[in-house]
Amino acid sequence: MTQSLSTTQTRAPHQWLALTIGVVYLLVGVAGFLVTGFDGFAEHDHDQTLLGFAVNPLHNIVHLLIGLLGVALWSSPGRARTFGWLLVVGYGAAFVYGLIAVNNPDINILNINAADNWLHILSVLAGLVIALWPRRRAGTTSPGPRQV
Repeated sequence: MTQSLSTTQTRAPHQWLALTIGVVYLLVGVAGFLVTGFDGFAEHDHDQTLLGFAVNPLHNIVHLLIGLLGVALWSSPGRARTFGWLLVVGYGAAFVYGLIAVNNPDINILNINAADNWLHILSVLAGLVIALWPRRRAGTTSPGPRQV
């Protein structure tokens, strides 16, 4: 007898979080292009903001790529954890870069501002939650009484 995926495997909370973050970043990437258009690809111009976050077309593309990764990797617990680690490493690096670039227009090709830096730290924390979510033991759904 064959069971369908929905009855044999349920999605873990960290998978849903990966999907949610992916969808949000996709939407932010698309909305960013409504603000910036496609001109000034890597310009540093804090006049172009989306809800207080500075954006430019290059920054929008990064958001789209992160969103696509989240949507592509949420489907299994291990792949979702990979996405979590990608958020930790990528946005950890973006935070460090942002600390330097926010006051240096010559290197600020992603048009990062202080609000972006806070979002990057939140993305790192969300990535840690996804990556370190406790693994479910095979064949168990909840702890039962101990057998002696």
